[in-house]
Amino acid sequence: MARILVVDDEKNIRTMVGLALRQEGHKVDLAEDGRSGLNAFDEGSGFDLVLLDQRMPELDGIEVLHEMRRRKPDARVVMITAFGTIDLAVDAMKSGAADFLRKPFTVETLCGSVAAALRSPTPPPSAPSSTTFGFKTLNGFVIESQPDHVSTDDGGLRFSFTLRNPAGETSRCDVTLPQRVMDAVKTHLGREEPPGGDRYWHALCEHVVADYVWQNAAFPPQSLRVDELSQSIRNWVDAVAYA
Repeated sequence: MARILVVDDEKNIRTMVGLALRQEGHKVDLAEDGRSGLNAFDEGSGFDLVLLDQRMPELDGIEVLHEMRRRKPDARVVMITAFGTIDLAVDAMKSGAADFLRKPFTVETLCGSVAAALRSPTPPPSAPSSTTFGFKTLNGFVIESQPDHVSTDDGGLRFSFTLRNPAGETSRCDVTLPQRVMDAVKTHLGREEPPGGDRYWHALCEHVVADYVWQNAAFPPQSLRVDELSQSIRNWVDAVAYA
């Protein structure tokens, strides 16, 4: 079993998480804010995993994450938040977080995410770009992009993804991107073609899958269709354009 540090300024969350993980056999240390969390973490050699709240007074979770990864580049950290967006989750993982849990979460989701983080490879200190696939782990779900795509009758594209939940079960999801939505993205970008060609559309569809998992902590349907340029997609398009 692992030694885990829980850093959260909400006492009831710290208590619940500590009890749940101790029942799983883990040794758990608790810290009430970012500074006390860094003091407990020290150089990081004593912990196998850190569960870190994102919104805390004085030092927020992203600042603490950066400092922990500076002290111990291979530190495993799972970020927790009730306020974040899928974009914040991706930013956190680019900074080296192993996973991003959305509050409220069940004990099952918590324990599954912890188990997945402990058995997964340590995230690299440097982030992949927003159009690199296969690095997203949200609510304990791993999303793996399949390399091929299919052209649809209307000129759109369809991409496939395999997902694995914290229990190790797998499911497939196909995401269809109609031509009219692709045209709307190009208009929003202000250019005839997106950077990276089909790779760009593949990454956008991966974002759609990730957003579903982020919102629901569950497998998406086996088929998803992007019917509009939603605010979440606009945010992703803007973030990639200025990355």
